[in-house]
Amino acid sequence: MLVAGSNGKGSTSALLAAMATAAGYRTGLYTSPHLETVEERLRIDGRPIPAEHLGDLLARLIPAAERETGLPPTYFEALTVAAFLWFAEEKIDLGIIEVGLGGRLDATNLCDPILSLVTSISLEHQEFLGDTLAAIAREKAGIFRPDRPALAWIEDPEPAAALREVAATGGTDLRFAPDLVRLESAETEPWAGQRVRLKTPVQSYDLQINLLGEHQRKNLALAVLAAETLGTKSFPRLDATAITAGAAACRWPGRLEIFELPWSRHLILDAAHNAEGAAALAVFLATLDRPVDLLFGVLADKAVAEMIGLLAPHTRNIILTTPPNPRAKDPAEVAALLGSRPGVIVEPDPERAMERLLALGGEVAVVCGSIYLIGELRATVVHFSF
Repeated sequence: MLVAGSNGKGSTSALLAAMATAAGYRTGLYTSPHLETVEERLRIDGRPIPAEHLGDLLARLIPAAERETGLPPTYFEALTVAAFLWFAEEKIDLGIIEVGLGGRLDATNLCDPILSLVTSISLEHQEFLGDTLAAIAREKAGIFRPDRPALAWIEDPEPAAALREVAATGGTDLRFAPDLVRLESAETEPWAGQRVRLKTPVQSYDLQINLLGEHQRKNLALAVLAAETLGTKSFPRLDATAITAGAAACRWPGRLEIFELPWSRHLILDAAHNAEGAAALAVFLATLDRPVDLLFGVLADKAVAEMIGLLAPHTRNIILTTPPNPRAKDPAEVAALLGSRPGVIVEPDPERAMERLLALGGEVAVVCGSIYLIGELRATVVHFSF
């Protein structure tokens, strides 16, 4: 099955994969980009592909692609085909494939999904997908299939109408999750996770998840509806017991991920890489009711002014750095967007920026802005003894 969207598609895919694994199905999960190692992108039952085996697959398929097309595959194309080949060799029961960019022309769309999911849609990659929400929605709806079901969590009427149009033209059975599921209540456990109660047309659920943030409740609801749909299509063990167990077992690093620091301090890593992600993080920070120090590094093709504008009101100090990517935004240019705001520090080197963040000694330290920045610093955090 395929999962497209601007934000939330990785979390939704990870939740659904955990549910299918809990049901006893051999489950493949393909996501992108990775945080720390490329092997993370290809998983079966939560375990990443061994590096040696990924190397063997690429050594086989890249020459084959060059023979057939006369050109080498792109990085993403090669990894996508490697995932499909590995999943086929391992005879998985279910493959959950996260779209890389858009949907219609994405390499992942080579597969034939039994179910398609679309998470939230926002303005992104406009040079490739279009400059309106409707245009972007049509690109993402390219993963729909005739006479197959599709589920979407879309609340904005413009992209919703575009999805309906594509589904009607192509004969896809499209349903919108907000019309089907009711989020009855949610209780956040400080620094630990949240308990979410929701009701679908099938039954009520009382679920514990480790993922924080209001936005994850919607991702969870969409994953539950997807599991129920699959349960009617040759996956009968994807029942309430598996859904509950999988939701509790799911881990998705780098998404409002909490690390405890000495003296009751906390570090939050969040791959809020666009305006929608920054808005979701800002909502979470507003609930903390305590001083927050922010380390921010972003790519230049993002809505940088909007992102920092959403986050700055919830922070005490802001350290600006350079994500390890050629498309990184110059932190000095980000600082200029903040004008004469006090507490702004420019430190281009990410590791030194992290040292300065922690040296501030605040109760809450947050790192966000680019998944490349999170990946660069998370390895240091995980292996560092506070």
